[in-house]
Amino acid sequence: MLSKYLLLSFGLSASITAFGQTSRKDTLPPPSATEDWSVKPPIVTPGQSEAPPSDAVVLLGSEADAQKWQHSDGSAIRWKAGKGELTIVPKATDIESKRKFGSMQLHLEWKTPDPKEDKEMNRGNSGVLFMGLYELQIYESYQYLTKIYYNGQAGSVYKQHAPLVNAANKPQTWQTYDVVFEAPVFNTDKTLKTPAYMTVFHNNVLILNHVELKGPMMYQGYPQYSFHEDKLPLRLQEHGSRVSFRNIWVREL
Repeated sequence: MLSKYLLLSFGLSASITAFGQTSRKDTLPPPSATEDWSVKPPIVTPGQSEAPPSDAVVLLGSEADAQKWQHSDGSAIRWKAGKGELTIVPKATDIESKRKFGSMQLHLEWKTPDPKEDKEMNRGNSGVLFMGLYELQIYESYQYLTKIYYNGQAGSVYKQHAPLVNAANKPQTWQTYDVVFEAPVFNTDKTLKTPAYMTVFHNNVLILNHVELKGPMMYQGYPQYSFHEDKLPLRLQEHGSRVSFRNIWVREL
C-alpha cells in the first residue's frame, strides 16, 4: 500500500513537470520565427525521357553542340562528331568547353570501345576534368577484367580516391556519371580556404560520397592546391582510346 507521503511526492513531481513544460513553451518564440520566406526556390522541371532539366546548360545533345567545345589552343575540335555524340580521335589532344564553370551538377554519358583496340593498361582510358584540373577517371573496368590500380579505375578521383564499389557496365555500352562537384575556395591572399569535394553516382550507384580532393590531378607525385580562377572550362581527356560521349549537361551551383 502506497503511503500518503509517496502519493504526495508523485503529485508534486507531476505538477513540477507540467509546470516546467508550460513555462518553457511560454518562453519559446512563435512558430513563424523559424519560417524562412526570404528566398523562394525556383521551379525546375525534371527532365523527361532522359532530357536534361529546364535550367541545365547543355554541352552535348546534338551534333551542333560540338561547336561548344575547343582544343586548349582555341582551335576547332578534331574529334569525330555525329548524332549528338563525340568520339575521341587518338592523338587529337584534349578538348574543353568554351564556357567556364565552378561548382556544378554534371550529367555525362560515356562508352568505351572494343577492348581489343587498346593496350592492356590503356583500355577505354579517358577522364572528366572539372575546371580542367580535378579528374574523375573513365576506364574499362567491367568486373576488373582489365588490371589497373583501384584509384585509377572507372569512377575514381584519379590517384586520390578509389570508388566505393565497381559499378561499371560492359565495354561498348553506354554508362552514366552524375556528379556534384564543389569547387575549391581561396582566400584573398590566394591561400586555400576550402578544398574541392566530389559526390559521384556511376550508373545510378553511389560510388563517391562527398570526398575531399587533395588537389589537382597528378600522375606522378602528390597533389597540392595552387590558386586559380573560380571558373574554368570542363575538360574531356584524350588518352589514345576511342571513348565516346553523349548527353552532357551542367547545372551551375
